[in-house]
Amino acid sequence: MKVTFKLYALLGDYLPEGAEKNQIDLDVAEGSSPMDLIKSYNLPLEFCHLVLVNGVYIEPSERENHILVEGDALAIWPPVAGG
Repeated sequence: MKVTFKLYALLGDYLPEGAEKNQIDLDVAEGSSPMDLIKSYNLPLEFCHLVLVNGVYIEPSERENHILVEGDALAIWPPVAGG
């Protein structure tokens, strides 16, 4: 099934070849979770601060259990600091 995978700021370096504008459409296995993609692309967990599926925040405790479906958009941001 296809999902859109979006990584922002320094996480963008972890996107596979062919990504454009911090995102790529991926074929993933049925039953995949956000954590499956985080692990598959070796994202450092400490940098996966905001995880959203279709714009809805996924709590850290739910990232293994939330099942992605065809057409979902998974977006991940690292912690940010401002001043």
